Amino acid sequence: MEHLTNKDFTSDQEVRWCPGCGDYTILRAMQKALPMLEKKKEDFVFISGIGCSSRFPYYMNTYGFHTIHGRAPAFATGVKLANPKLSVWQITGDGDALAIGGNHFIHALRRNININILLFNNEIYGLTKGQFSPTSKKGIKTKSNPHGTTDEPFSISDLAIGSQGSFFARVVDTNPKLMQKIFVEAEEHEGTSLIEILQNCVIFNDKTFTDITNKDVKLDAQLFLEDGKAMIFGAEKNKGIILNGFKLEVVTVGENGITEEDILVHDAKEKDPTLQAMLARMRPPEFPAALGIIRAVERPTFDEGLLSQLEYEKENAKFKTVDELLNSGDTWTIEG
Repeated sequence: MEHLTNKDFTSDQEVRWCPGCGDYTILRAMQKALPMLEKKKEDFVFISGIGCSSRFPYYMNTYGFHTIHGRAPAFATGVKLANPKLSVWQITGDGDALAIGGNHFIHALRRNININILLFNNEIYGLTKGQFSPTSKKGIKTKSNPHGTTDEPFSISDLAIGSQGSFFARVVDTNPKLMQKIFVEAEEHEGTSLIEILQNCVIFNDKTFTDITNKDVKLDAQLFLEDGKAMIFGAEKNKGIILNGFKLEVVTVGENGITEEDILVHDAKEKDPTLQAMLARMRPPEFPAALGIIRAVERPTFDEGLLSQLEYEKENAKFKTVDELLNSGDTWTIEG
């Protein structure tokens, strides 16, 4: 197989995002990740809805569809069922996925069809110029609510786990190397892979994630989860997460008798999502934000189930062709 590079996945289209937008980093990380999958270029399809993130298919030199608002999961499902060999990537934003596309989003996760969903979460509507979105922080003042929102925001991780999602990961747009790694692992997962990308909108919601990504705090504000490894973080790698009763707690190794053996070990493959949900909800300043693969469990996929049904019916069908069906039973010949 021909060895591909990131240039092979770069289209000739002018990238039209605002200067400084986090989308550029995501695009570059994807273009670098795909050659690592060792697939043919024509085996990839990118499907999007509406929004700034949804321009993504134009900038990938692959097959793609720029579809309609909130309905990308339906198109992605159709493409995957029509050609199960394809690597299908859905690109969406917090507005596109969680507002008009909310039902499509949660049912794609519930069905566990073998596609990858990249959810660009900048907690704002960018393309339509700065209205609050389903993930905007409560109280934020925007063009659509100048007095501040009274809505409680959606928790993407809670939606994913509540929909029985089999794979959930989180990354920040300031860490392209982690993104590349997660993109590859998402494609290798059998089932719906959801990756929440904390992405900055420099125009309408700038610095919304600085409590996580700012270089002065990020070492203490980010916990990189690795399956089978202790949850250690911090500038000096001496902080950790323990379970104190029914609540998580940040501790310092070496203080109050705490040793590394007391620190929780991450288990992304645990089918009971209770602890995974608790980790995904963590936020500064009390806790670090959990990054990396939070949940990755095995369960049957929608496409495997449906395709196996079709194969069974083909093998056991009484009629093999439409002509056999039409000419079966009582027939009449009309002469005229």
